[in-house]
Amino acid sequence: MDDVLKIAKNCRHYAMCKIDYLGSGVCASGLEKHYVSFYPEGRMDLYAAIAEKTIPITEKCVEIADSCNLCGKCDYQCYFVMELRPSKVMKALKDHVGAYLESGGKIVPAKDDRLLAEMKGIVGDYWATNDPAVRITYHHDLCPHVTFKMPEYVVMPNSIEEISAIVKLLNKNKIPYVVRGNGASSHGLVFSEGAVLDLNRMKTMDFDEKNWLVKVGPGIAAFDLQWEAKKRGARVHTAEPAALVCANIMTSGLLSTFSTAYGVSADNFIDAEFIARDGSFFRLNDITAPNLFAFHNSNAEHEAFAICVSVSMKLHPVTDDESGILVPFESLENALDFAKDCATRHIGLAIGILGEEFMSSFLAPTIKRTADVKDIFTQKLGMPYLVLLIGDKYALRSVREMGHPAIDQKLFKTLFHGLSALKSANWLDLLKELSSDEPFSYLRIGQFADLAETALAPSPAQLTQDVDPDLSPFFEELYSRPEMTDLVWLNTFRIMSSRYNREKPCVALVCYLPIDTSLIEEIQGRFQDIARKHHLKSALGFITPIDSGKRCVWEHDFYFDHNDPAEVLRIQQAAYEAGALIDDYSLKTGTIRQVRYVVNQGCCRKENLLYS
Repeated sequence: MDDVLKIAKNCRHYAMCKIDYLGSGVCASGLEKHYVSFYPEGRMDLYAAIAEKTIPITEKCVEIADSCNLCGKCDYQCYFVMELRPSKVMKALKDHVGAYLESGGKIVPAKDDRLLAEMKGIVGDYWATNDPAVRITYHHDLCPHVTFKMPEYVVMPNSIEEISAIVKLLNKNKIPYVVRGNGASSHGLVFSEGAVLDLNRMKTMDFDEKNWLVKVGPGIAAFDLQWEAKKRGARVHTAEPAALVCANIMTSGLLSTFSTAYGVSADNFIDAEFIARDGSFFRLNDITAPNLFAFHNSNAEHEAFAICVSVSMKLHPVTDDESGILVPFESLENALDFAKDCATRHIGLAIGILGEEFMSSFLAPTIKRTADVKDIFTQKLGMPYLVLLIGDKYALRSVREMGHPAIDQKLFKTLFHGLSALKSANWLDLLKELSSDEPFSYLRIGQFADLAETALAPSPAQLTQDVDPDLSPFFEELYSRPEMTDLVWLNTFRIMSSRYNREKPCVALVCYLPIDTSLIEEIQGRFQDIARKHHLKSALGFITPIDSGKRCVWEHDFYFDHNDPAEVLRIQQAAYEAGALIDDYSLKTGTIRQVRYVVNQGCCRKENLLYS
């Protein structure tokens, strides 16, 4: 592959280019045209399809290429998450289409048909298409174990009435369809040979602060909702920043480190509205509504019963003394005991046990630095497990009184900005001499943070010294912002956790299960055996206690190269074996639930999910 095509085919489909999470702006044509094809993510897919001669040059292809003004905003966003430079692809797409037209190449028109004309009659001429340049950007993600499908149509309704009318029309003509959020799940859930309904235009957001709720439409992304809630001094429980909130609830029940305090699935909302498969409308709060609070624990993935067209999310109060700490542990057992103890005692709002892979990706600004960070925390500092805890001053005081040394907010900023110097900091080897028999007791030394700051001379310039030189000024300014070292902000908005698949994408095995060290270590060991058998890298993602510590959310990740056919075959087999293993444990224990069985049951009550 040439460099440009390699960039295009390494898009992770996380849709981070659709939200202004760096304050650098969003692609203007995407905001205007809404189809994913007009965002950098879509243009990456489009360029790859044209370069590999999957589709011809069409009318929409020309429009998409012309709409890019080469502003370079996508470079900031994509470099932050994946260390990619998509502007090279944007320019190559424009150059390719321009050269094709200059050489007399013919534009292939999309063919109108009766059904398309009827859809356009419902949503407007621009908002339904069968042009291959649009359809190709809705036909795949990085999921290694599904068959991707090229839709015949892409439709973008803008109201509940339009969705209902489109559904009835598709049913009448026996056309299959799926509903798409931002397509950021990478789980192969949003493909159809019929029609894809993209709900991105429906960006409604109505706050009812006196009733502590906000009603959002299906086009609202988590980051944008959280941003508006923060302006009002509140927090909404959201997950991945680019995920559309309604879709996220439907597909996974919505979970994060804040699930410790805010819960999962039905805990997150007050009411929701739906269009049923027959096109009829209902609210969950209607006495005659279907019972979506139930959970059916079967090893069969459930078809979506309905389309979520709005959700009334809970607003949570935020105090002005919230802060974050990282509590280090030498063993998973001790980390689990601490996390469970805090959850049982209702200490903290967000709790997450972070594995070395997740933590190093979270902190490191570049792939090169990731390996250094992992070595620093696991080898030099002896901290293979870090428990993130967000809480108010009373929660953090309780942790101190429990006797656990911790990296506080000030020290975290010092270590973060001083990552480059940490690698060669010989004084780290002297830390053991400063410690008593208790691990990490040097963190209790009153002036340790000041000593570390003096030794490391931390700064945004030091942190970004490995960044591409032309981007360095932007990222130096970015990392100088207070929120970029604020553990509360970073975990509320979750922008840094979006890059944990930067080196390679992964298949994430996510389960609900008891906080039982022997059970978790046993399953994790067998996961690692599967990974070694298939020559794959695997690692703990995170563990978050929920429901007063009675259960936890556990993620274990299997990494693979999605552009290597042999590795795709290996991850397919590994994912199958790991999924079957969890199914066996689920039958044997009666206490384990795979999140993949929550798909399209995300509105269920957690009590039904966890204990039924």
